[in-house]
Amino acid sequence: MDLNTSLSIASSGLSAVSYELGVASQNISNASTPGYATEVANVSSRQSGGSGSGVAIGLTTRETNTALQNSLYAQNAVVAGLAVTNNALSAVSSVQGTTSASAGSSGTLADNVGNLANAFTTLEATPSNSVSQQEVVSSASTLAQSIQSLSATYQNQRQDAQQAIVSDVGQINQNLAQIGSLSSSIMKAQASGISTADLENQRAQVMSSLSSLMSVNFSETSSGDMLVTTAAGLSLPTNATSGPLSTTTTTVGVTDSYPGTIAGIMLGGQDVTGSLTGGSLGANITLRDTTLPTMQAELDSFSSTLATRFSSQGMTLFTDASGAVPGTSPTAASPAGTLGFSASIQVNPAVLATPSLVRDGTQAIQDPTAGAPTVAGAVLTGASAFTPNPTGGPSGFTTLISRVLSYTFGTSIQAGSTQPAAQTSGLGATGTLSAPYSGTGNLSTLATALTSSQAQTISAASSDQSTQTSIQTTLQTNLNSATGVSVDDQMAHVVSLQNSYEANAKVVAAVQSMFTALLNAV
Repeated sequence: MDLNTSLSIASSGLSAVSYELGVASQNISNASTPGYATEVANVSSRQSGGSGSGVAIGLTTRETNTALQNSLYAQNAVVAGLAVTNNALSAVSSVQGTTSASAGSSGTLADNVGNLANAFTTLEATPSNSVSQQEVVSSASTLAQSIQSLSATYQNQRQDAQQAIVSDVGQINQNLAQIGSLSSSIMKAQASGISTADLENQRAQVMSSLSSLMSVNFSETSSGDMLVTTAAGLSLPTNATSGPLSTTTTTVGVTDSYPGTIAGIMLGGQDVTGSLTGGSLGANITLRDTTLPTMQAELDSFSSTLATRFSSQGMTLFTDASGAVPGTSPTAASPAGTLGFSASIQVNPAVLATPSLVRDGTQAIQDPTAGAPTVAGAVLTGASAFTPNPTGGPSGFTTLISRVLSYTFGTSIQAGSTQPAAQTSGLGATGTLSAPYSGTGNLSTLATALTSSQAQTISAASSDQSTQTSIQTTLQTNLNSATGVSVDDQMAHVVSLQNSYEANAKVVAAVQSMFTALLNAV
């Protein structure tokens, strides 16, 4: 082996060490970059004529573990979706009151119903007392306001979900475009024999971001392109000139629903909303179209039952903004008109103006017995006959108050007849929602059941988020161990490379010295 060969070998060693130092520096600087996988400097022994001729530098590659990475992508969607759900439902929980407070002051629906019943009990002892009458009106107002507050919270969260959907769609489009652009660069580099490790790491970070927005599957082709599909198998183009997804900003009201008055998410002129699940987008769609509308429907059903059970005894205490009671007519009770009632429920303006009506009653009730004489202006509700206390009537009139305490707050509409159950199916703007609680029982029981049902939904979301986040952390840790950057290992490698660089440099210096000596000798 001559001096030229020795110099060439040592020089190739210096080049290889410089290359490896560059890759190690890249790894160390990106150690904390989310989604970054360790890049590997590939070098091999170079042969010439059967003899070693130095070091050959190959293409930089990435450490990969496809199975772990795909599992993490799927888990990202689960955790992101639960985070969105839990955040929205926490807002609902904050206005439901707290069971940790003393009875009567917790702010829960059941407590407010109980306070109203207590106010009527006090009024029964002193029916002509204006202070007691006003206390009934005040308790009724508090109950109505608590119902309105819950309804407003549902609708605010639905609107927030709708706005988040529009934002998520925009972010998804941006991520798809980035994946497409990076994939194009990767394919060109791969075709030219250039390393694509840096580009792949950049693309992996975008893929991780997309996996939190929705449930997606990734498949890399042999040419380096990346195919993206939803969990439902819908192909999402990464090379669209615009979009590819689109939707419109919509103001979501209590009577709005999807499909219907709320715009869907479109792809190539087709509504693909149902194919976009998981992640923050899927969670917001579920909140907007199912979870929150169901809670609203439950509250509408309860509110209508509350109003009709008072009205059926001759006391129109709760009405909508127009002064009507949903589900009532001059001849019979009906569940129609409950949609959105909880958003506008109020104390009857006539009662606010004349609090003594809580003692006297607001309308006559027709005797439901077959063949009973018809009373002009009386309403048939299923309750026994009732005639309001006329103007100038007995100040100690307690007939209405007794009916309210015995029947409105009880389980019977009259002696021997069970109260009609609260509506639990055919609810919501679509008429397809069902309330997951029993519609039977007294008002306090219904209020407790409603709050308990929703509290279980809220608690499940919180518990699931904690559990799934732990799984995500474990997967991330395992992936980091398999493909992530170990700064300690990289620094140790840098020290080794420094030693190698010095050794190769000494060989170069020695060869140069020998060349000098040879030239001097000549």
